[in-house]
Amino acid sequence: MHIHILGICGTFMGGIAAIAKSLGHTVTGSDKNVYPPMSSQLEKLGITLTQGYEVSQLEPAPDMVVIGNAMSRGNPCVEYVLDKGLPYTSGPEWLKYNLLQNSWVLAVAGTHGKTTTASMLAWILEYGGLKPGFLIGGIVQNFGVSARVGETPFFVIEADEYDTAFFDKRSKFVHYLPRTLILNNLEFDHADIFDDLNAIKKQFHHLMRTLPSTGKVIWPNDEHALTEVINQGCWSDSETLGGDWGYELINADGSEFTVLLNDVPVGIVKWQAIGEHNVKNAIMAIAAARHVGIAIEHSIAGLGEFISPKRRMELKADIANIKVYDDFAHHPTAIKTTLAGLRAKVGGEKIIAILEPRSNTMKMGVHQHSLLASLVDANEVYLFEPDNLSWSLHEQAEQAGMQCLTNTDKIIERVVANTKPQQHILIMSNGGFNGLHDKLITALQHKFTQ
Repeated sequence: MHIHILGICGTFMGGIAAIAKSLGHTVTGSDKNVYPPMSSQLEKLGITLTQGYEVSQLEPAPDMVVIGNAMSRGNPCVEYVLDKGLPYTSGPEWLKYNLLQNSWVLAVAGTHGKTTTASMLAWILEYGGLKPGFLIGGIVQNFGVSARVGETPFFVIEADEYDTAFFDKRSKFVHYLPRTLILNNLEFDHADIFDDLNAIKKQFHHLMRTLPSTGKVIWPNDEHALTEVINQGCWSDSETLGGDWGYELINADGSEFTVLLNDVPVGIVKWQAIGEHNVKNAIMAIAAARHVGIAIEHSIAGLGEFISPKRRMELKADIANIKVYDDFAHHPTAIKTTLAGLRAKVGGEKIIAILEPRSNTMKMGVHQHSLLASLVDANEVYLFEPDNLSWSLHEQAEQAGMQCLTNTDKIIERVVANTKPQQHILIMSNGGFNGLHDKLITALQHKFTQ
């Protein structure tokens, strides 16, 4: 079957493409913006990519068009599909009927930490010999890919609450049929599609309704919004972080900690990840793996070999003892916890933060009053203000004594001028950031290695 994917370079749709290819389909696709790492992964799989949405890419007609949730009415290809009556579906629905219905699905949902926690869980299952399939919103470095079919019924999926498609406004995760469900946390996000936090809670409640009575939900009992979701209805077994599970930090940066089950120490994790938020993610992953039969000691040993996914505090370069990190953080809470983890690791060494407020919620200004406060652990902050921001980041930055620029080359110039060895540069964006990462690394190499 020839499957053509509109919006193929998004992390989720790119994963769908990889899975469809593995299942033996001919896969092609297109996107408005094609950039690594997803484009590189797809090209390695032999998937032909088209830049843009010229309708010629649908001639001759594919057997099925899978339409990403970034596509909307007015898109030339969408209009062509509808006008010509071509068969189409959404990514989540395609995945449900082609793979998930016959799988034991382990889903990871929540506002923050989905990619990292799902990556941990997939790796633990792999380490435990289960050879799972997975679809995760980032390149899992232990595997080198973001998705695969797997060799057993176990399938790990990052369960996103964003809507499914222009023709299906339910959250994507209601299609996933989980048997093991992690709920990491719940805050207001995606202001472009949700009116308020209660609207998101409703979708999480719908997700809970799909969990079978023989399933299990794992959640932190100090998250008020999740407690309210659970109280709306829970028909499955549950375990909680803060009740059944706990931890004790051995190192303040989270690089070593004790795992507790019913207040009893059951092992010590020593790993490469940092930050207390990642410690919590790890506990949830251990609990979920235990539900499918992975012994706690095997999970702990697996985490010792876990490598964080790309774009999650990924060390991109170390130039003359200047470390450059790339992180996907795009919500004030994620930004704050990421910086707190780095601060705990580096102590008093200088941290330079570079932030692009790129998410739809950021652009709308929903988090504008908490954004800059989330950067408190950085010594120096550079903010990029894009043209399509609906509020003045410059005004907020001035009041906070931070630098705000509208040109990424200017940011690079100033950062390079002000950076010295034994310092750390953290770049935060959920997009390509105009190629800033590689340009900055090249500029630092030119200055410090000549």
